[in-house]
Amino acid sequence: MNPIANVNARDVKDAVDSLVRVRKQGRQVSVTGGGTDLLGMMKERLVRPDVLVNLKTIRGLSGIAADASGVRIGALTTLATLGRDPVITTRYPLLAEAANSVGTPQIRNLATLGGNICQRPWCWYFRNAFPCYKNGGNRCFAPTGENQLHAIFGGGPSYIVHPSDTAPALVALDARIRIAGPAGERIVPAADFFALPKLNPARENVLADDEVVAEILIPPPAPSSRSTYRKLLDREAWTHAVVSAAVTLQMEGAICRDARIVLGGVAPIPWDRPRAAEVLRGKRLSPEVAAEAARIAVEDARPMTKNAYKVALTSALIRRTLVSLAENGNG
Repeated sequence: MNPIANVNARDVKDAVDSLVRVRKQGRQVSVTGGGTDLLGMMKERLVRPDVLVNLKTIRGLSGIAADASGVRIGALTTLATLGRDPVITTRYPLLAEAANSVGTPQIRNLATLGGNICQRPWCWYFRNAFPCYKNGGNRCFAPTGENQLHAIFGGGPSYIVHPSDTAPALVALDARIRIAGPAGERIVPAADFFALPKLNPARENVLADDEVVAEILIPPPAPSSRSTYRKLLDREAWTHAVVSAAVTLQMEGAICRDARIVLGGVAPIPWDRPRAAEVLRGKRLSPEVAAEAARIAVEDARPMTKNAYKVALTSALIRRTLVSLAENGNG
């Protein structure tokens, strides 16, 4: 392996300037925070950076601050911190549950929220360096190959699924993501941050090569809101969701006034299900209503040869999650 230079960024502007400078020199550069995904990518020779821009040296890029406008979470805040922070566990239990579902305690102590939403796919073709769309090739091997864990929604030309657990949670919570780049800062709704393969097979989000995630902003929870994150695994050793559901409900007694259902593990981006949520609004959340919402949530699924089981699994997970939230007030 060639020697790798390290740049310890002083602040966000310095990190962005370093990205611009290294790319102008014609060298490969990667950003590192917790480094849990990047290290694996480097070991697998999927990325071969000449320079690493280290964000961990930037003061103020981690931490959780809450006020009347909601909560601000630094991009370098670890998943372990999210999972135990009293503000997050009390006001946004959905996000705490999602963070706590990631990997092992050792991984959560290192992995950051910014890194989790920006991680690359765990598709076995991509990770084993097949010349697929995600590796710069001209085809996806999943439709005619081993597609058990691939997308049933939104696929094409690549059928990867987004691996992040916190991503569906952030979309369900109407979060916004503050991005820093050479032209300054911009704020993007979490629902618009993630990008389908048809927009750019080489990316899973709207970040440019010289931009970094700086902060995540979440509005205050609605009155009488309930939320949870549920995740199903292929096996305990597999840490990424086969199917997951991030659900928020705004209840008035037994009546659902508003809802959001966002799926993970089934599409190249967090997959919002607004028509299923519409079924719930203005109704008593009975098992029958939950079942109807679950049915509508999967009616446009397009499974491949080996992943049709995900359709029934997704529907059942949504139904059980809705019933549990309605009955118990939590997941």
